[in-house]
Amino acid sequence: MFTALILLLVVLLVAAGVVLLWGIAVYNGLITGRNAYKNAFAQIDVQLQRRYDLIPNLVETAKGYLQHERQTLEAVIAARGAAVSGLSAAKLNPGDAAAMQQLGAAEGQLGGALARLMMVAEAYPDLKANQTMMQLSEQLTSTENKVAFARQAYNDSVMAYNNRREVFPSSLIAGAFDFAAAALLEITQPERREAVKVSFS
Repeated sequence: MFTALILLLVVLLVAAGVVLLWGIAVYNGLITGRNAYKNAFAQIDVQLQRRYDLIPNLVETAKGYLQHERQTLEAVIAARGAAVSGLSAAKLNPGDAAAMQQLGAAEGQLGGALARLMMVAEAYPDLKANQTMMQLSEQLTSTENKVAFARQAYNDSVMAYNNRREVFPSSLIAGAFDFAAAALLEITQPERREAVKVSFS
């Protein structure tokens, strides 16, 4: 009887140890996932800062040529300011749904304003041929590509983290230790999502 009791106690201790080790492994996995998406957001931050630094030079170069396009230049500067604010808010809490939505909307507005500036610049051959403008446009395009790659890496990290925190039984640990869901960074640009209207009249 005493041997059976000791054997039962050993089995219970081993089971408790296995459960404890499983809990530690799940907790550490959640921490690793959260750190991964925060690191991925830091890469977005680097690229967006580079983009924001290029924009004033682009506007300054265009200003001399686009005297009659003041509204376009002001729209770019205003959209840049909103995007910088959105990034600052998102850096405080990467993955927060409201912060990601604000940043995504601001980036969408900035992308639209930059697209309008580039369309206007096309109408000015001297500006289009300006060496500084060509270099800035090339750097901006390169940075846009890097932002897209960094955003994809961030969104992949967020999805992996969210999957890890939502699957059972990991969700028990995630709920107990308040691992909140992380939000994707989706840049909304309505003009790109609208279907092209074809008219044969």
